[in-house]
Amino acid sequence: MELFLKMFKKTNSTRSVHKKPSNAKPVKSFTAPTKDRLRIIPLGGLEEIGRNMTIFEYNNDIVIVDCGLMFPEEKMMGIDYIVPNVDYLKNKQKNIRGMLITHGHMDHIGAIPHILHQIGNPTIYATDLTQAMILKRHEEYKELPPLKVKQIRKVDRFKLGIFDIEFFHVNHSIPGSVGLVLRTPVGNIMHTGDFKFDHSPVGDVPADISKIAHLGSEGILALLSDSTDAQTPGYSISESKIKKTIEEIFRDSKGRIITATFSSLVSRIQEIAEVAEAYGRKLAVDGYSMRNNVEIAKKLGYINAKESTFINIKDVDKYPDSKVAILCTGAQGEDNAVLMRIINNEHKFVKIHHGDTVVFSSSVIPGNERSVQGMKDTLYKKGAHIIHYKMMDIHAGGHARQEDLKMMINLVRPKYLIPVHGTYYMLKLHGKLGEEVGLKEENTLIGENGCVFEFDKNQQGRITGEKVPTSFVMVDGIGLGDIGNVVLRDRQHLAEDGMFTIVSVVDKIKKQVVGEPQVSSRGFIYVKENFDLVNETKARVKKDINKIISNEAVPNWNYVKKNIQEDVGKFLFQKTQRRPMILPIIIEV
Repeated sequence: MELFLKMFKKTNSTRSVHKKPSNAKPVKSFTAPTKDRLRIIPLGGLEEIGRNMTIFEYNNDIVIVDCGLMFPEEKMMGIDYIVPNVDYLKNKQKNIRGMLITHGHMDHIGAIPHILHQIGNPTIYATDLTQAMILKRHEEYKELPPLKVKQIRKVDRFKLGIFDIEFFHVNHSIPGSVGLVLRTPVGNIMHTGDFKFDHSPVGDVPADISKIAHLGSEGILALLSDSTDAQTPGYSISESKIKKTIEEIFRDSKGRIITATFSSLVSRIQEIAEVAEAYGRKLAVDGYSMRNNVEIAKKLGYINAKESTFINIKDVDKYPDSKVAILCTGAQGEDNAVLMRIINNEHKFVKIHHGDTVVFSSSVIPGNERSVQGMKDTLYKKGAHIIHYKMMDIHAGGHARQEDLKMMINLVRPKYLIPVHGTYYMLKLHGKLGEEVGLKEENTLIGENGCVFEFDKNQQGRITGEKVPTSFVMVDGIGLGDIGNVVLRDRQHLAEDGMFTIVSVVDKIKKQVVGEPQVSSRGFIYVKENFDLVNETKARVKKDINKIISNEAVPNWNYVKKNIQEDVGKFLFQKTQRRPMILPIIIEV
């Protein structure tokens, strides 16, 4: 889903090592499920945007829907992204019948390289574009065994263990999106995936409303439905309206047109390519993920512009500005994305020209406002024109708004509604919409990550008291799950107040400090401009060490270091009102 996919700025440069660390904790055992009951267990995607992964379990049969990643929270310094915790599945590998993927966004497929090998590498079922994107990303993980990915059609129906699976077509911001029904011994469960109703989509057909209604007529015990846009009134904007706006921009712009959007918005990319061709402009595509997705979409026929329309980014200056369009990543102000590099004069081939039109074809993700505004300010200073979603209809979300959500509930008429894919606030709002169209309040089950929804043969549903582990598994560089709360706390400490290092040399015969301790600082003070504070700190450390070790036959250096940390920490806070991380180092000679 496009709201989440700013994570592409790190995803394509991040790898992970999948070897189990020697100090890894043993896999936790769990209470055996109650026999003949359906259990639905979200490992992510509730309480958050991203990390979507849901388990459906009946006796010894398990199917999994989606396997996504999540962008880190603001204080998770250095973390690339977060993947679901699959401890619950590690002793159940033989029971997993398959993994069903609803669409190709990273919050639904991005964790696959990190997780599949841990749970027995089950077969993945996905539509053509989703399959291609999964396999393309897996090429970056050459140390892993190949994936088993089976291509499905949007109308397919087949069995996985006890589950009878049937798919249906939905609209989203990427082609190949599907919802699904799982027929189980206790009743039928529908999962919408990320969806909206678009009655005039671009390069797609409208959602299969008749099939959704038909499936609903068979009786749906529980509906798991997308909650991402539950707070927005009305109906979703059609992508065809966005295309008309793009055509206006291409018709009226005299200089180059630089459009920044998410690389996963294949429908939007297709529109821009078709309009560029219609108005006689050459289109240069830049950004690692953007180039990959364009090539995949062209091969599968989702982008129909002629090959001659596309040019290499290095050739943009070979054509008049009025004949060039550029499509790139970076609409969220990501540091290393293409648009930011262009604006900062760091791009090898593209600089902002006076008269360029820069289109931000996405809404601003909360938290990115300052970065995006900074880009806009710089663009105006360089003489560019700016168009964004608050000025024109240049972006349509991929998620159902309130009236679409009500329409889905009315089509299906489930006994139970389980809002998914959103924060708790979004889930509650979605639940209220269900009540507005006649669902009983007690039949709306608002869960959280790791909770267990359980349904029996009498079609009675509840949230049990069981809790499955869903703690964050963080990917940092080549590490998977080796960063925990202690390391994050240290990073936050360093980011807020810096580091203060004190090196002392101790004569182990005379039991005293040799010379003066040496001090260095990073992110706390500039040593050369704070001689009085540094000298006072040195004297304090020397006194502390000499006092402690003078009467000890064998000094306890851990105790000495801890004492220095406490004493110097109090002293520096009194002087500066800051608490740097203090690292005492003692060398015996």
